[in-house]
Amino acid sequence: MIIIKTDEEIEKMRRAGIKLARLLDDLLPDIIKEGVDGETVEKYVLEYFRKENATPTFKGYLGYKYAINFSVNEEVVHGFPLKSKILKNGDIVSVDCGLTYEGYIADAARTYIIGYVSKREQELVEATRESLYLGIEKAVIGNTIGDIGSTIQYYIENKGFSVIREYVGHGVGRKLHEDPQIPNYGKPGRGPKIRKNMTLAIEPMVAMGNYEVQILPDGWTAITKDRSKAAHFEHTIAITSNGPEILTKL
Repeated sequence: MIIIKTDEEIEKMRRAGIKLARLLDDLLPDIIKEGVDGETVEKYVLEYFRKENATPTFKGYLGYKYAINFSVNEEVVHGFPLKSKILKNGDIVSVDCGLTYEGYIADAARTYIIGYVSKREQELVEATRESLYLGIEKAVIGNTIGDIGSTIQYYIENKGFSVIREYVGHGVGRKLHEDPQIPNYGKPGRGPKIRKNMTLAIEPMVAMGNYEVQILPDGWTAITKDRSKAAHFEHTIAITSNGPEILTKL
């Protein structure tokens, strides 16, 4: 069942979203650098949450142990923020994070480039980011969920990259994963209609090579089967009469 939020609920999600955007866009770019390990980033995030009186949504969710996903290179999503995972020049790392504040959740992800990467890897990150905003543009009253996914897929595949099929966007609010599911592929006009005051987490995950993934023995980390690098961007948005409002943006 798709949950339509009240204006008051969206305002709470807006406050959560601003806190999460500040973390991902203002603070972490100064932390996530060559030589930094995943555990250091996790501890920084937990301390930020404590100061903001917010709760790490991911920690404890379905048994997940951490506040963030820290996914490096061929890791698509759900990578653990480990001390042994030390960033080096040429890495790309995505940080996916959920923040709960006043009972409502903001969910977002960013991909960061460490040092110097190839032109094609730079294009991967830029295309994934751009596909997110193109998908968001389609999240207007009267369109369908398929309009979002088909727009993302068309853009990504025309850039020569692959859209991950195994993981999709979703509704979000009091719960991390609400209806509807939002694939990053599909056909225009398909799926549920988009209505005012829906709140959605749109999150394209894109691979340089094939879209197939496999799960590591830790039961969580998803990597590309062909070990090609992947990127991931995500925003939580609210559907308004004036179009989509990005809640996880400063």
